[in-house]
Amino acid sequence: MENGTLTGREARLGADTLRMLAVDAVERANSGHPGLPMGAADYAFILWHNRLRFNPADPAWPDRDRFILSAGHGSMLLYGLLHLFGFDLPLDELKNFRQWGSRTPGHPEYGVTPGVEVTTGPLGQGFANGVGMALAAKMAADRFNDTTFSPISHRIYALVSDGDLMEGISQEAASLAGHLKMGNLIYLYDDNRITIEGSTDLAFSEDVAARFMACGWHVQKIDGHDVALIDAALAAARAEEERPSLIIARTHIAQGSPGKHDSASAHGSPLGTEEVAATRRNLDWPADPFHVPDEVRELCARRRQDLETMYGTWQKGFRAWRRRNPERGRLWDSMWRRKPPADLMQRLLSAVGDGDGATRALSGKVIQAAAAALPELVGGSADLEPSTNSWIKGSEGIAAGDFGGRNIHFGVREHAMAAMMNGMARYGCFIPFGATFLVFSDYCRPAIRLAALMEQQAIYLFTHDSLFVGEDGPTHQPVEQLSALRLIPNLAVFRPADGVETALSWSAALQRTTGPSALILTRQKLPSLGRGPAFTPEMVLRGGYVLEAGGEKPDVVLLASGSEVSLAVAAAASLRERKIAVRVVSVPCLETFQKQPASYWRKVIPARVPRVAVEAGRGELWWRLLGSRGLFIGMETFGASAPAEVLAEKYGLTPAQVAERVIQHLRNGKKKQHIA
Repeated sequence: MENGTLTGREARLGADTLRMLAVDAVERANSGHPGLPMGAADYAFILWHNRLRFNPADPAWPDRDRFILSAGHGSMLLYGLLHLFGFDLPLDELKNFRQWGSRTPGHPEYGVTPGVEVTTGPLGQGFANGVGMALAAKMAADRFNDTTFSPISHRIYALVSDGDLMEGISQEAASLAGHLKMGNLIYLYDDNRITIEGSTDLAFSEDVAARFMACGWHVQKIDGHDVALIDAALAAARAEEERPSLIIARTHIAQGSPGKHDSASAHGSPLGTEEVAATRRNLDWPADPFHVPDEVRELCARRRQDLETMYGTWQKGFRAWRRRNPERGRLWDSMWRRKPPADLMQRLLSAVGDGDGATRALSGKVIQAAAAALPELVGGSADLEPSTNSWIKGSEGIAAGDFGGRNIHFGVREHAMAAMMNGMARYGCFIPFGATFLVFSDYCRPAIRLAALMEQQAIYLFTHDSLFVGEDGPTHQPVEQLSALRLIPNLAVFRPADGVETALSWSAALQRTTGPSALILTRQKLPSLGRGPAFTPEMVLRGGYVLEAGGEKPDVVLLASGSEVSLAVAAAASLRERKIAVRVVSVPCLETFQKQPASYWRKVIPARVPRVAVEAGRGELWWRLLGSRGLFIGMETFGASAPAEVLAEKYGLTPAQVAERVIQHLRNGKKKQHIA
């Protein structure tokens, strides 16, 4: 049932249908990339018709094969396939390619188009997403498969391009996939040897096959337009269970177009009216745009019927598996649902108690409690676990042939780690976290952005969060990274000030299912903060709250996050000795606090009271709270190599220096601000 049958003529007809749907859609939009869909159409149609397992009526079927178009600029190829094989993507949507409100955007977007597995476009991201999906599938299979039935038996496919392989992230991900012997991973490399600027010879002359073989991949080379070779290569790749597979398919960009064949101009521009007409004549194709032959409709309908039978067989086997394995069945439901227990917050708070500590160490305690409550929580670090406290105790590390553990050794591969987390989150069944130093979040940023765009629940742990890293110096002291992360829409950035805030930040991240979260954690120890009887955990979850009231009408409000909250508390004590009433506000999540209603703001920050924010980094986003006449105390330069206490003195971040800056600010007679 897996392998459909196609004659050479049928395969060519299906491929030409994909070619011309892409040509017509790009031409109508006067925008897009026709070249790749035309060149890749032969092997794409054979893959989908003969090998790929899916059910358009149940796009979320857990045991479906996943197909990722990493070369997302060729989106019309995927849209044509989804339309032909029965997904909820009518022909009118193809006609509306790249237009406002359509389900066919310029690059594939998860959540917009039924059947699109991940959002791709930035090259290399889909490649690494697929490795993450394959890892999640291996881990799920180790948890659920038995000798009688395997509810997880699918594979992860991707179409990758020259551009994907040039981006460094693909090498990071390919290296780890080979190391872990992911035989459930099959990639088709569209080797058309054309980039935007011209031939790939301009900048790309490596032996791709040798590179991937050196990484432990199974590599085949084929003519990407030869039906028999394509199907045989796919069969061989599926038979290879010990190594990930790369099929290097030599193709011609704009195949079928007499004037644009092998031309760089076909990469990202419409063919043009005359060349479209010439292509129709060359392919003996009808003149009416968006033509789909009845024979192709019938071919795809028959394949869907076969897939529905396969799907029904799986469902029957799955029901029997559940009857034999009631405990595993309950675990299956829990992990795929990914819903935290009602008492999660209290469990995490109990894990940290009321002691002092570096928030990275306190986070490590929270991870143990979270892992006990949530079997779907898995994670790792970029070779920094001893420094990030990110190991789930009582569980093993993932290794080739043994995927039953919960700890992932990503190696020194931050970019691939973040993108693989996206693939794991999109796969389902797991909530992934990944850890590194905050200064290296720049390596993760492109993947974090896509997680936010896809609204995926991935959790990033960024430790060593400020100037106070100390002796490692400015290369490891993040100054601008915190503000840069806060600029990403739909990323919740938590910078907790002590154990209580660390536990509650983790609680928020584990219950946030509409986007990723980043926890920004200290290397140095912090004191446990005192909180009055009016405090409730929900106050932290609002992003900012009053830590020390300073009376109903304070003289100044001090706002801070993370390690600078205890600094603000100490500075406030000094100011009170000088008869200045100070309110201290902790802001663990600046963007969440900014989204609160004005009524809450006014309770926390009284109107017409001067405001000062303290944070050991760049402070651009704080000005939304401070107003034009507020004061920000932070970093405007890079740091230096020295002990943390010396750096605090040199950069004006001691309690005495902060207090003096506040006094001078008040003396300068700045006008009191009103929150808009």
